[in-house]
Amino acid sequence: MYQTTTDTHHMRSHRTDAFRLPTGVRPVTHRLKDLGYHTANIETIGKAVVGSGKLDLNFVNEGAIYHPNSGAWESLAKQQPFFAVVNAVESEYDIYDRKSGTKKRVEWVGEREHTQHATAKDVTPPPYYPDHPVVREEWARYLNSVSGMDARFGKVLEQLRKDGLEDDTIIIFFGDNGRLDPRGIHWCYDSGLRVPMIVRWPKNFPCPAQIKSGTIDHRLISLIDVTATTLTLAGGTKPPLMQGRVFLGNRVDPPRSYVFSARDRIDETRQTIRSVRDARFHYIRTISEGPTFASLNRYKEKCFLTMSVMRELLDKGELKGPPRELMERKGPCEELYETTTDPHEVVNLVGSKKPEHVEALARLRAAFDTWRTETGDRGNEPESGVDLTAVTDEMHKWFGTPSWDRTNQSPPK
Repeated sequence: MYQTTTDTHHMRSHRTDAFRLPTGVRPVTHRLKDLGYHTANIETIGKAVVGSGKLDLNFVNEGAIYHPNSGAWESLAKQQPFFAVVNAVESEYDIYDRKSGTKKRVEWVGEREHTQHATAKDVTPPPYYPDHPVVREEWARYLNSVSGMDARFGKVLEQLRKDGLEDDTIIIFFGDNGRLDPRGIHWCYDSGLRVPMIVRWPKNFPCPAQIKSGTIDHRLISLIDVTATTLTLAGGTKPPLMQGRVFLGNRVDPPRSYVFSARDRIDETRQTIRSVRDARFHYIRTISEGPTFASLNRYKEKCFLTMSVMRELLDKGELKGPPRELMERKGPCEELYETTTDPHEVVNLVGSKKPEHVEALARLRAAFDTWRTETGDRGNEPESGVDLTAVTDEMHKWFGTPSWDRTNQSPPK
């Protein structure tokens, strides 16, 4: 289900209240338990840490999500069939000691262990970043974090093989959000939305017609489709009101013409941004007022060193081209990108007079408005029950406040 439908669109807004999911909406693990599956959130294989065990949900009153004591791989040995999640340790900043504000630089998780395949000298950051030594260093660290994650997940695949489960286990590998860099996570550009997904089908089960080994599937798929597809592959039936679509198996839904995304309050930062994408064009509408990219978020200001570089260069008048346009863009506004010729989304076509661009803009606007109405998008409703001052203070204590902002300058503790 879309978070904008279920009132879970504001970050961590239902951690302490009596909120319940809408009638008929259940965690997929509960449905899988009903089908006889053991459910697990794997953290370790023997003494090796392979997953974070993270469970960052915006609802807390639906009961246990996974079976108890299921963090160790060994718990799966006598549990068949099983549904196991392994949340990546890497590709995340090491922030959970809550001391980030006192550190000169927040490291990536596992950074000191990662093989340095990428270095600042041999990487090419995207064109919406300035060419700067710090930017190159951060981009290299990100790439090395990805390869570190590959190595860690390799241990999971190896254990499946050792346990004789490889040929009986469907593996779906995917990212849950864009990379942890400016214009990635929490932004509605492809760099924040378009994530990898790899499906490996087991030898002991007939392969669905949609899977062609070694090929790329160019269908438009939303991550909410993974839920619907998982449920049906496990032998269940997709509930009538489930918004995800089944994309594998004998009961596939019609393919999507569009995929939609939404961003609302993240930590102390209030924004309302939506987007719709087809196979070629990507339309983004910022509904809220103020900076679309450069708004203050203490987590990002502390962890994303590229943000500080861009602010410094902008202040000096040295920021040019797409990075400057990004820093200066303010909402409400619209953006339209032709993603086949402009994969980095730096040429905004909203003002273009070309007939194909005019048609695409009108069509995606209509699809956007229809989706908001049909799905009951709650983005226009004021958020209630959240003390933004308290959230801001928490973020300040955790990450500090940059010197250019004067709202809270007491040192983080």
